[in-house]
Amino acid sequence: MTNTYTYINGQIVPENEAKLLVTDLAIQRGYGIFDFLKTVNGKPIFIQDYFDRFYNSAKEMNLEVDLSREELYEVISSLLEKNNIPNAGLKFILTGGYSDDGYQIAKPNLIIVQAPFAYNHSNFAKGLSILSCNYQRQLPSVKTIDYLQAIRLQPMLKLKQADDLLYHNNGEVRECPRANIFLVKDNQIITPKTDILRGITRSKILGINIAGYTIEEQDFTLDDLAKADEVFITSSTKNVLPVLSLDGNLIGSGKPGMISAVLSEKLLSMISSY
Repeated sequence: MTNTYTYINGQIVPENEAKLLVTDLAIQRGYGIFDFLKTVNGKPIFIQDYFDRFYNSAKEMNLEVDLSREELYEVISSLLEKNNIPNAGLKFILTGGYSDDGYQIAKPNLIIVQAPFAYNHSNFAKGLSILSCNYQRQLPSVKTIDYLQAIRLQPMLKLKQADDLLYHNNGEVRECPRANIFLVKDNQIITPKTDILRGITRSKILGINIAGYTIEEQDFTLDDLAKADEVFITSSTKNVLPVLSLDGNLIGSGKPGMISAVLSEKLLSMISSY
């Protein structure tokens, strides 16, 4: 049991006192959205970008957020002060609410939780091995609480000693369950643009300049990925992390590449100066 506090529907309470009724659509039907960001030295990183996505997800799912952006920021500030965890992950969840018939959307419940989190720099050198999975997420532009496929396949990942899945749609690369993917080939750095969740870290990478390289959105295939010079993923928790193998086959040299390293340092600098 932790000693952290949680926000739920207008109150900040000890985590073990934060409760939902079983009639909530998040429990009955898995209906809800969330977003996740990190705090560094007590500062929520890129928070307005995450607010943009959170409110857009709520709109797409017909869920009303009672709090304005300013009010939500004040709630988060109060929770951060109460918990006093400088480096943490912050997750806000909006559920479908307490539905009388277990099917119709009701008044949403808003929960905000915080847990310690620290970026592990040693993970960059280790990189990732990923397995391809022919799967297209529903409502890909919305950050829903539906991670059914990713969680269902965790035993397979352990069996094959892989780190993560890579979703594709009949060979067209999409994304990882919790990260976006990029490839580097010759002087191009590209990331898929079709039927994906547009990650906040992804958007920061797209805005970085590297002399001699273009960085852009462009769809590609598993074959393109296998022939890439470098591959890396981006996410709020992993920043930039090299992918060293796909389906058991090495990518490029099988070691973290120069472009991945440069982008990682630039992103870390951006976060540090935020």
